[in-house]
Amino acid sequence: MGDGAGAVTLPRELLLTMYERMMLIRAFEDRVKALVDGGIAFGAAHYYVGQEAVGVGVCAALRPDDWIASTHRGHGHCIAKGMAVAPMMAELYGKVTGANRGKGGSMHITDVRLGMLGVNPIVGAGIPHAVGAALSAKVRQTDQVAVTFFGDGGSNIGACHESINLAAVWNVPCVFVCENNGYAQSTPVEYSTAGEVWRRADGYGIPGEKVDGQDVFAVYEATARAVERARIGEGPSLIEARSYRYYGHSAGDDGTAYRLAVEVDAARKRDCITRFRKEVIAAGTLVESDLATIDKRVAASVDEAVALAEAAPFPDASELTTEVVAS
Repeated sequence: MGDGAGAVTLPRELLLTMYERMMLIRAFEDRVKALVDGGIAFGAAHYYVGQEAVGVGVCAALRPDDWIASTHRGHGHCIAKGMAVAPMMAELYGKVTGANRGKGGSMHITDVRLGMLGVNPIVGAGIPHAVGAALSAKVRQTDQVAVTFFGDGGSNIGACHESINLAAVWNVPCVFVCENNGYAQSTPVEYSTAGEVWRRADGYGIPGEKVDGQDVFAVYEATARAVERARIGEGPSLIEARSYRYYGHSAGDDGTAYRLAVEVDAARKRDCITRFRKEVIAAGTLVESDLATIDKRVAASVDEAVALAEAAPFPDASELTTEVVAS
């Protein structure tokens, strides 16, 4: 794993899609951060910058009708699964053209039509959703697969263990992906997590694998194996992707209280997008002009998303209680 072979062996169209989605995540998140830093009130925002290879590598191995369940750091997952950035940006602005008609904000973006079961503000709470979707596929006898993302902090939540246990007992087509970025908010993983997350798979009798989360090809290959197992009825798998977030936990945290600058700099030197560019150009499968065309298109998409969001109206007061379900 991690030898860059994917830059040679994967289809050109898939490579272009991988690059575009990683760049779109990076550009979207950097623009959101700039807007928040400039005073736009989006509420809580958790940036995915640095972790793009995980979301994109995973989703590149899925079909459009497969599902993903996300975390509070979910913008990247949405884009990786194919959501357009215009309704996402409008949702952050609270506008009626948003993915949730402006009612959900950053941590509730959803598009079930694309298999995006939702960004979830509760740590670990998206994991049971994916198991439920996977159980649905098994009961309906489709070959759909569900993937759930969670962080190193989420790996220690009771719902995570309960969900993996049930998925193994029921033998459902679910892939559990731990995005280990080293910190549960501000707590280093060494202080909160015993052992390595991927090794917990042994306790449930399912396959487990650790991958370099800065290598989109390694993530893709591991996910493709797990997805294939799930599709043919061989049950769940657990993948731990070692990654790193460049910014703090959320918009109100710059990360400097618990991380040294040298640590962040070292992580940035292993940037997943820079690595991808070098590998595909060295392999000759993509050229600089391919990447430049995508860069230009991505920048225009984000600019357009902001312009459309700013011009869109807020929801009418009459919508206050629509799409609201009592529980």
